[in-house]
Amino acid sequence: MKFPERFSNLPAYAFPRLRALLDHHEPGGDVVHMTIGEPKHAFPAWVTDVITEHAAGFNNYPPNEGLPELRQAFCDWLGRRYGVAMDADANVMPLNGTREGLYNAGMALCPEVKNGQQPVVLMPNPFYQVYMLAAISAGAEPVLVPATAETGHLPDYASVDPEILNRTVACYMCSPANPQGAVAGKGYWQDLIALAEQYDFQVFADECYSEIYRDVPPVGVLECIGDADPERVVAFHSLSKRSNLPGLRSGFIVGGPATIREAKQLRTYAGTPLPTPLQHAAAAVWADEAHVVQNRAQYHEKYDMADRILGNVPGYMSPEAGFFLWLPVGDGEAAALKLWTETGVRVLPGAYLAREIDGLNPGHEFIRAALVAPKAETERGLMAIRDVLYAA
Repeated sequence: MKFPERFSNLPAYAFPRLRALLDHHEPGGDVVHMTIGEPKHAFPAWVTDVITEHAAGFNNYPPNEGLPELRQAFCDWLGRRYGVAMDADANVMPLNGTREGLYNAGMALCPEVKNGQQPVVLMPNPFYQVYMLAAISAGAEPVLVPATAETGHLPDYASVDPEILNRTVACYMCSPANPQGAVAGKGYWQDLIALAEQYDFQVFADECYSEIYRDVPPVGVLECIGDADPERVVAFHSLSKRSNLPGLRSGFIVGGPATIREAKQLRTYAGTPLPTPLQHAAAAVWADEAHVVQNRAQYHEKYDMADRILGNVPGYMSPEAGFFLWLPVGDGEAAALKLWTETGVRVLPGAYLAREIDGLNPGHEFIRAALVAPKAETERGLMAIRDVLYAA
């Protein structure tokens, strides 16, 4: 079978590459998984009670646009978290996890031509690989913009050539950033929205790590729209990280009425709605903050642990938010293989999360380590990283 040529240049997905690198070698000890961002803290125990209470709903097709109470729960949370007022019918739509929305946004919202040319979608480098696939699927050219120490680990979209900006129809922005943990402040968001206004493109704000932070809640893009076109900004949120429920698949998209109308139109044909009992559970989880505070406290302990164990490592960057460490090791692949064969600790080479541009892969010198395992296991992994990769 011949696949479309537009997909032929996609970089290999990170985790198959990791398996090819490590799995034909024996681990050097008990395995510690620090690769995938899959939260392992407990989710609220009452979630299963809500699902059981509404289990009869499995007998029905779920509403594609989401239960009214779920959509209202999104809006209520946005009001509490960001102080913005959103309409449950016009401004939000549920997603089967944020990946669905981040991918479908390209096809639903990106025009096929801009200024008589192929459109461009900007994204950071390193990047979440669904951004690139979304751009290519929409017929756009993905343009990767470095997010390195020199730019505060956030992409400097204003530095992009104006000829590219004139073709740009959207940019993806992840804050808190995966993998670096950097946070876009109010000024950054305002400048990016102003750039989008100037060159007439949309900002796709991936904010799925917004509730895992040290002390100060990260600013959200919705707080920074000001007098800009309300259709200019589209944000994506999820329960996966906030509430340790990646398997529940509850996310949502929020944007202007025209944006949501287009997103709903595509979802009518291609969406995968959340089963009704799970929608009821999601509404209850979005309404509760106590478990989120408890979850964040566990990550605070892990931040402190990482600072204690790795704080003296040259180039160590304590993350502002999120649950990843972005660690300089010289050669990420070699470091990941050495760590696996000597200790059984499994981390992800940073190059697998980035793409080489002009001979430079901004992730080559790094590994990404997730702080999601139980505390004792995380501590063992961090100590192995220190002792094997940073021994004097």
